[in-house]
Amino acid sequence: MNLDLPQSWRDAIGSEFDKPYFKNLAKFVDDERQAFPLGIYPAANQVFAALQFTPLDEVNVLLLGQDPYPGEGMAHGLCFSVEKTVRKLPASLKNIFKELESDIGIPAPNNGYLVPWAQQGVLMLNTILTLRAGEPLSHKGHGWEIFTDEIIRQVSAKSDPVVFVLWGKPAQSKIKLIDTERHVIVQSAHPSPLSCRDFFGTRPFSAINSALRAARKPEIDWGIPDVPL
Repeated sequence: MNLDLPQSWRDAIGSEFDKPYFKNLAKFVDDERQAFPLGIYPAANQVFAALQFTPLDEVNVLLLGQDPYPGEGMAHGLCFSVEKTVRKLPASLKNIFKELESDIGIPAPNNGYLVPWAQQGVLMLNTILTLRAGEPLSHKGHGWEIFTDEIIRQVSAKSDPVVFVLWGKPAQSKIKLIDTERHVIVQSAHPSPLSCRDFFGTRPFSAINSALRAARKPEIDWGIPDVPL
């Protein structure tokens, strides 16, 4: 795995890489890449993309997902986001865009590449960072949760307020890692087709920007540029 991280992350979580659980995890993922013929997602150089795009000292929002998309060519290291070349967007991402338009009037873009959000301080973190192609949650319980729990703790330890966005029960189970006295929690049902009826109408994007305004931080421009088709 490519462990090239911004200095603020390396200072905060660099010691995790030397712990036995992470060494076992790294060996497991490397072995899976060699043994599994259909591949492991995302690519090795994208596993820590969320941390690379959003250094710890720039995190103002943490959006928590579960594990990468299992479809070919989709996952690239940011939760809910897909590569620019993906034309058929995952249902959860389509529902996120529906709520975005309903909430603040931004129409759905022609792609699901959410890097512009990450570049504005939205840490787009999955709790499990890899999986086998076509097998959701196939890397659950091998150590990623220990690692990403520490990331959540480090974000919670920031002196400035952060908005934690927790969609669905698995994400909401992490609230125990967050100092809710200092940080803002925006939570609702997950945008997946199984629960989107309770996700629609929750207006998370305006809630996030309202919390950022209250903290005297820059609001997020939620627009995603279209890409040439």
